[in-house]
Amino acid sequence: MPVLENEIANLTEYIRNLRGGSQPILALASDGFLYVVKFLNNPQGPNVLFNEIAGSELYRACGLAVPEWRSLLLSDSFIDKNPESWMQTPEGRLRPTAGLCFGSRFMEGDGKRLIEFLPRSSFTRVRNRTSFWLAWLIDVCAEHTDNRQAIFVEDAEGWLDARFVDHGHLFGGPKAVQKKSFLASRYLDPRIYEGVSSEDRLGFMESIRALDSDKLWQRIEATPVDWRQASAFDGFARSLERLSKSFLVQNVLDTIIDAHERKTEIDSRNPGNGRKLPSSVLFPAVRGAGFEQRYARNPAA
Repeated sequence: MPVLENEIANLTEYIRNLRGGSQPILALASDGFLYVVKFLNNPQGPNVLFNEIAGSELYRACGLAVPEWRSLLLSDSFIDKNPESWMQTPEGRLRPTAGLCFGSRFMEGDGKRLIEFLPRSSFTRVRNRTSFWLAWLIDVCAEHTDNRQAIFVEDAEGWLDARFVDHGHLFGGPKAVQKKSFLASRYLDPRIYEGVSSEDRLGFMESIRALDSDKLWQRIEATPVDWRQASAFDGFARSLERLSKSFLVQNVLDTIIDAHERKTEIDSRNPGNGRKLPSSVLFPAVRGAGFEQRYARNPAA
């Protein structure tokens, strides 16, 4: 992905503010594309930009669909010309820091429509629906502390392709200090997860085994210097170490599938009861690898 100086595009036109804790904006760059832009001094934490790049590269290396990203140059003149782009904090308006910022390609246009939330009746139109399982598996191993987010790109024939977005909460979150249940990184509407076949399971494991960690590290080490927080690098390294252990990945996969099936069964018997999953859904190798405290919920009362 573009990180070299001669491949950096300039932000040229502010479009509008977008939702989200990092307070991104939509802006046009000198390459002619629209980008979802996140600033270095965003309110969420110092690791957001690194996490976005590392998460995008990790997902892509495992065969998952993510938008193209680019380093974008934010000038003082752009900031001064567009005060609407400034962030809001409890202490008042916060001026974005000039310099390099993160841009995720905005994919609407050319006959395609973006959809953020789908009704259940549309799930069958998602062509890469099983990818949500692989995304969940990676997120657990990468200590994702927020619900998995995706957008759906609809083509002219009505088919939908999911693109996984917003990786700022990977590797322990924007400040690398959060620890959450393994259920925290599930997609918000669990009905997107359809049944998993034995072929699907093998395919997920093969995608992880095919991950070229050395090549991925080369790309990550090329990130802008200002984005390289030690805590972010450490979190990324831990994630790759976990993903290199097939027995651990297999047990995480078994855990999330079993947890989802149990929750689905409980909900079908008692709709709306809000019961929590017991910690017993974790498999022994996950406990032995130190995942129990991080990803297990407390036993239901």
